[in-house]
Amino acid sequence: MTVLRHEATVPLVAAGRRFDQALAEMFPQYSRSRLSGWIKAGLVLLDGKKAPPRQLLHGGEKVVLEAELETEVEAAPEAMDLDIRFEDDDLLVLDKPPGLVVHPGAGNSAGTLLNALLHHSPKLAELPRGGIVHRLDKDTAGLMVVAKSIAAHTALVAMLSRHDVHRQYEAVVTGTMVAGGTVDQAIGRHQHDRLKQGVREVEDGGKEAITHYRIRERFRAHMVLQCNLETGRTHQIRVHLAHIGHALIGDPLYGNGLRLPRGADQSLIDTLRGFRRQALHAERLAFEHPITGEALDFTSPRPADQEALISALRVDTQAHPDD
Repeated sequence: MTVLRHEATVPLVAAGRRFDQALAEMFPQYSRSRLSGWIKAGLVLLDGKKAPPRQLLHGGEKVVLEAELETEVEAAPEAMDLDIRFEDDDLLVLDKPPGLVVHPGAGNSAGTLLNALLHHSPKLAELPRGGIVHRLDKDTAGLMVVAKSIAAHTALVAMLSRHDVHRQYEAVVTGTMVAGGTVDQAIGRHQHDRLKQGVREVEDGGKEAITHYRIRERFRAHMVLQCNLETGRTHQIRVHLAHIGHALIGDPLYGNGLRLPRGADQSLIDTLRGFRRQALHAERLAFEHPITGEALDFTSPRPADQEALISALRVDTQAHPDD
């Protein structure tokens, strides 16, 4: 178990501030809720004594913080091959294959990415959600960043909230359109299906969600889109594209059924019918390292099944130039 110890002096400019407010400014590597919990547990002493979070400061007081990082997750470690693209003491970036569940849950108590991460780095058990600061759906492939330290976790959560992490996806969707655009529609839990999300008014429980999209390639009845996220709501791209009438191929929750171009041959029919996951790939992840400030930029190659899907659609379009 990791033991943390810090000693510091309250700056004079903090005079008149509350203890918990000043502590958050003195130790920005920890979240406000974590620091408040440590104060209430008596793990942060002010001039050698326990003090309530709301105590007003004079400036110049001595602060001693000594706390143990307790286990945050109970999942069992499991050996599993991980495609790690970058790793240091504070974070790692990995390329998740389609079909891999990120967190254990009902029906998926083992064999998840979290189980694999805990085997790779047991200290992740001391971080909220095992250091996973954003997730990909089971059948979405691509890049994820995982925090390995408390400081990196706090910073990455803040960066995601400020939209300082560039996340770019490739989606293969049904239907065609003339140009790209932006979907700015709040998303919340679906009113009738607890497994789904849906477009909801903010006043009705929706949270801000913004997706930018542009056309990369058009086929006879489908398109390849590039999608860039400003926000990161659950199922955001899937919900937004379905909302504008261009659901992802293979999407079991938001899809609008099999759509075949006129005169499609059996090869294309088999390819479309055989694509059993949403055609979504987290292809690029770019951000500043939360500790060193280094610019990090990663790309992931298109998964083989998505490559085969796009190739089949392209062949069909070339075979019907007049459609």
